[in-house]
Amino acid sequence: MRAVSKSAVAAGVASLAFLAGCEGPIDYDLRGNVGGFSTADAAQAATANRPAPDARGVITYPNYQVAVARRGDTVGDVAARVGLPAAEVARFNGLQAADQLRDGEVVALPRTVSAASSVDIATIAGTAIDAAPADGSVRTSTLEPAQPTAAPAPAPAPAGPEPIRHKVKRGETAYTIARLYNVPVDALAEWNGLGSDFTVREGQFLLIPIKNQAAPRQEAAVATVPATTITQPGQGSPTPTPPSATQPLPDEDIKPAEPAPDVTAEAPTTQSNSALGLPVTGTIIRTYKKGSNEGIDIAASPGSPVNAAAAGTVAAITADADQVPIIVVKHNSDLLTVYANVENITVKKGARVKRGQKIASLRGGGNAYVHFEVRKGFESVDPEPYLR
Repeated sequence: MRAVSKSAVAAGVASLAFLAGCEGPIDYDLRGNVGGFSTADAAQAATANRPAPDARGVITYPNYQVAVARRGDTVGDVAARVGLPAAEVARFNGLQAADQLRDGEVVALPRTVSAASSVDIATIAGTAIDAAPADGSVRTSTLEPAQPTAAPAPAPAPAGPEPIRHKVKRGETAYTIARLYNVPVDALAEWNGLGSDFTVREGQFLLIPIKNQAAPRQEAAVATVPATTITQPGQGSPTPTPPSATQPLPDEDIKPAEPAPDVTAEAPTTQSNSALGLPVTGTIIRTYKKGSNEGIDIAASPGSPVNAAAAGTVAAITADADQVPIIVVKHNSDLLTVYANVENITVKKGARVKRGQKIASLRGGGNAYVHFEVRKGFESVDPEPYLR
């Protein structure tokens, strides 16, 4: 026992001698270099919280958008909530439309989605019915612009730098990615809704948490991107020029050998036999769902003509909260058709239109689709049965 006591005393004296020989104050919280260990790097790697998404789960940055999944969501559920085709969102993220997502998981959006419409089109349609006289004549009084409903406004774009969006390569893990950008792996998991096992998949997009130092560049990315287009981390990535746009197509002067034949008589008769005609020739990207989407969204090329689905009278021309025009056409038997997200209107309120007559054009950019509704009185109905 005496030998043990002497050893303990000797160890204590040696420790005091070591501390007394150190220059400067004693580093009790290990933020200096005592013993070669420091917590300074951990403090420098501290990250901010992920910005709060808007009511649809969308976070908007200057150069891209992401959507945050809710509990029980599939890829298709997220796509429907933001108004994009499920197949497109799934393909962009290397997933299937029916794949289940974790609560809080981040899904990259292939293109920009606009703010959710906050216009109550039911009110517009109802006003058009009430304003139409019983004798079928048309009043020409001006309809006040539609007022936004109490739908929650989209969240503003987060202030500060834009986080890097990293696409996971084969062989990478959450740990190697966190080490690459010098961020804590748990912060990477919180920002992207990763599971407790920190599993990532090839092709997945991850948001790198924002911190107060620049992230390292990846040599592979530098080798494949021209020097003039490289941006610093945190400033977003430029959209690459498509190969077809690098050289203009040659001018062609094609003249028909003879007058084109009149093929009107041979046109398909399916649409003419339907109760209503398609307002645009395109693809239905969002179907009718009562209480969620009161019509269908039909995408086509920007500037495509938007046509009246049937003969009727232009009962209202108004606009949503973003001043995007909406047209309401009244048909027989209190049937209304509504055309939203259009521009370049070619008709006026009170005008009679024929089936297939152009009334507007599709908007340009990434919003080239028409929101088309059919209303029976005040209630919306699925437009697709009317189009068959």
